[in-house]
Amino acid sequence: MSVNKVILVGNAGDDAKVRYLENNVAVANFSVATTERAYTLSNGTQVPERTEWHNVVVWRGLAEIAEKYVKKGTQVYIEGKIQSRTWTDKDGNKRYSYDILADNMQLLGRKSDTQAAVSASAEEAPAPKKAASKPVKADNSAPFAPAGQSDDLPF
Repeated sequence: MSVNKVILVGNAGDDAKVRYLENNVAVANFSVATTERAYTLSNGTQVPERTEWHNVVVWRGLAEIAEKYVKKGTQVYIEGKIQSRTWTDKDGNKRYSYDILADNMQLLGRKSDTQAAVSASAEEAPAPKKAASKPVKADNSAPFAPAGQSDDLPF
């Protein structure tokens, strides 16, 4: 048994670029940046912030949604798998490239950031729906939290 599964949450590095193949099949490409925060080890060593860039490919209905809504800076949730490509450049060097083939994409963030939040999978492309808002609690205290402290998470 083997598993090839990727989950990314990050920001689009550019607008989705869409092209149409034979039989009017849409394919979109865009980059997504994921960033690990800087931190300090217990011995005082500082580890700097690190950003990774991922090439994302979406097909058919997801590509059409990406064309409309994935703009530079849009926060996205991507599920898919890694696919590698190998080729030889003009100097004879073997080159590698890795793409994330997305089969699920959700636009995250504020509605004003994305114009509309969309959730879709490769099998279907439903109409855009409203972005989920953070739940509001009537009482900031919880039975398991010390008095005067909120149980809100930092994210």
